Amino acid sequence: PTLKVHSAPVRVIRMSLPHPSQPGKPSRLVPILVVVALVLVIGGWSAGWLWARGQFEARLDEGVAGLRKAGYEVGWRQRTIGGYPFRLDVTLIEPAIRDRSGWALEAPRLEGEAQVLAPTHWVLAAPQGLRFVRPQGGPVEVKGATLRASLSHLGNTPPNFSFEGGDLTFRPAPGAQPFALSQAKRVEFHLRQAPAEVGDEAGVWLSVEGGQARLSGLLGRIADGKPVAIEWDSRLSKASAFHGGSWAEAVRNWVDAGGRMNVRHAGLTAGEALVGADGGTLSVGSDGRLRGSLEVSLRQAPRALAALGATGAVPEERAAAAAAVVEARAGGGEAARADLAFQAGQTTLGPVALAPAPKVYEPR
Repeated sequence: PTLKVHSAPVRVIRMSLPHPSQPGKPSRLVPILVVVALVLVIGGWSAGWLWARGQFEARLDEGVAGLRKAGYEVGWRQRTIGGYPFRLDVTLIEPAIRDRSGWALEAPRLEGEAQVLAPTHWVLAAPQGLRFVRPQGGPVEVKGATLRASLSHLGNTPPNFSFEGGDLTFRPAPGAQPFALSQAKRVEFHLRQAPAEVGDEAGVWLSVEGGQARLSGLLGRIADGKPVAIEWDSRLSKASAFHGGSWAEAVRNWVDAGGRMNVRHAGLTAGEALVGADGGTLSVGSDGRLRGSLEVSLRQAPRALAALGATGAVPEERAAAAAAVVEARAGGGEAARADLAFQAGQTTLGPVALAPAPKVYEPR
């Protein structure tokens, strides 16, 4: 038999799967907005920097005008202000300031720097050294590995000021009188307004380490070639009253307000000789001279007093009388205690008047 197979027609159904969506093209608006925002930020910051620069320049000019009005001579040969974008940099070529009494401070180049966001905190440097001028002694050139300072809190009275010098040399200019030190390993000076809770006070600190005295001078004779060190730690009361159009006016205003300098610790070491003060109060008289007293301890005092007499700093008979007083008070020991007083325009050690009291300002 024959088997017949009947095949039914097969219907083919075609199914189409959905295609994954194509990623869209990146929008051109985003990078444009980023560029615009960046331009605005840079433009705003640049405008702010230019404004800060103008403010600093104006305040500097106002300060100089105020000093000149008070009788100071202030100037420079060239001034450059830069530091964009994050700093304010000022460079003064041959700056100089001189007061009426003849004291002056000069430098071949002075550089200052402050952050734009902290325009009241300045760091200063004199990379080529500086020169200070004494009214009687003449100029002294100062050079060192480090000559820098910082100035901040300009609204305080006084503002915060610090000076630091490292590996310094002191060289009197030709024709000038010698200076007490020829070199120093380190010199620091700090002036700070006390915290509000302490009161209307300011702190004054001075430190000289590794000093080398000029051998032919008074300090050199006392030190005998050995290192010299100086320390001074004091507090100024009524600090806010220390202001005026000139140095003399500021001191008078401070004294009239009852201002005093309270000495916490002071010392001068020259070789084996030592003069130390552990307390005392100082002020200034109407004659411009220092007044007050210090409780001092003296070591090798007869030798130091003899050097004072030999160099003419103190009349020899007065130096000898003071040495006798010190020896009697030492009682055979190395150190003696005495009062170093500044009164009636004289410096006295115990009962002996040695010399005129130091002059703080020249009365007019």
